[in-house]
Amino acid sequence: MSNLVARYSDLGPGEAEWLHLLVGDWQLISDLAFADLVLWLRERDGGFVAVSQARPSTGATVHYDDIVGTRAPDGQRPQLERALTEVTIQRSREPRWFGTYAVREEAVPVVREGRAIAVIARQTNLGGARTPSRLELNYVEAADDLLGMIARGEFPAPNAPTGPRRGAPRVGDGLIRLNSEGEVLYASPNALSCFHRLGVLGSLVGRSLAEVTTELLEEHSPTDESLPLVVTGRAPWRTDLESRGVCLSLRAVPLTEGNQRVGAVLLCRDVSELRRRERELLTKDATIREIHHRVKNNLQTVAALLRLQARRMTSTEAREALGEAIRRVTTIAQVHETLSQTLDETVDFDALVDRSLRLAADVASAGGSVRTERVGSFGMVPAEAATALALVLTELVTNAVEHGFADGRPGTVEITAERSGGHLRAVVADDGRGLPDAHAPRGGLGTQIVSTLVRYELHGTIEWGPRESGGTEVVLDLDLREPKPVS
Repeated sequence: MSNLVARYSDLGPGEAEWLHLLVGDWQLISDLAFADLVLWLRERDGGFVAVSQARPSTGATVHYDDIVGTRAPDGQRPQLERALTEVTIQRSREPRWFGTYAVREEAVPVVREGRAIAVIARQTNLGGARTPSRLELNYVEAADDLLGMIARGEFPAPNAPTGPRRGAPRVGDGLIRLNSEGEVLYASPNALSCFHRLGVLGSLVGRSLAEVTTELLEEHSPTDESLPLVVTGRAPWRTDLESRGVCLSLRAVPLTEGNQRVGAVLLCRDVSELRRRERELLTKDATIREIHHRVKNNLQTVAALLRLQARRMTSTEAREALGEAIRRVTTIAQVHETLSQTLDETVDFDALVDRSLRLAADVASAGGSVRTERVGSFGMVPAEAATALALVLTELVTNAVEHGFADGRPGTVEITAERSGGHLRAVVADDGRGLPDAHAPRGGLGTQIVSTLVRYELHGTIEWGPRESGGTEVVLDLDLREPKPVS
């Protein structure tokens, strides 16, 4: 739509945003009117082009194919032109035939700050016409009120917070019409059923909805501060009403005339099951985070115990072995600490690797001047692969520092990451003295750990070799599960 508006018109940013707000909320009007809505924009040469359309979920559609980007037929252009120039709603006296069915048409100017900037065509399929019920009459009357507000520049309501989309009530879920005092003029059968589930007895018509909901509220239960404004139809907001284990999602759409509130349309939907599942997910997420936090604490305790044991060792070899164990346990603890701070089961590996590898290099160099650098990005890594990958990289950096710079020379260990979807290529390269031969080191516990983790945990390959500019490089090719985006 943005491209079409920019291509065919000279509307300013504010006017274009007004059209976006309208289109973002006009499905409500389409469902109430049982009609297709098409937004027509006048072109620079005087014609009209369709920039958006909506089909009703409550009735038969007129346009089975998308007409966005097409131009208005000659027979429809005069009506659109009159609505735009006269800034009044234009109604056709006779229906227009679309093949085998007739369509009743209406042109509604879209007004912003007193100026018509576009036209909405309201097209009702008369092919399945029947005697309208009371529900349908109330739907259509509400649609007429909203379209009148559009023609006066009073709808949509800018900066109206409507809350999250999850559980948003739709027309078919339940509709209540209120007068200016907040009394119920009409309640659809579905809306009445929603309030009956909350414990309301009898009909809602003629009663103040604010008084009805006040009687439902339980003592000491949290209540949304916006609830009074919503149930009286004074603000275009969303809220939840919860009582007796039932939760209703409510949305108010104030109806105005000359900027004076004359009533409201209230949509309601029973979202008890949806909210229950959301609470279960929140509880599950909190439990998982707490587990990661406790695992981290336990691993830190293990590391502290190993550190105490190492201080009592008289053998240098034993102290070094315990030091390596402490380093590995600390690496795993850092992964769980990162997981305990997020709701998703993925790890921002760049932040983790920068912290852990810098610490590994400092410990391994024992006060030497070896630094680590990261080039590229690891991205988000699944939790099940993060621990193994962190251990592998820590071992490789530690080995590079201990063996490549054993004589105390200064140097750099560079970690390069290339991520493409689920594939990761990581290179750990140093400018130290290099391997004694062109093959991988053999026999060391660190090398065995790395090889096992890469092959069986990360399902990848690892290769050691000399670096062209001097030193050693280790190349990892891994296939990681592509992390799912957070919804």
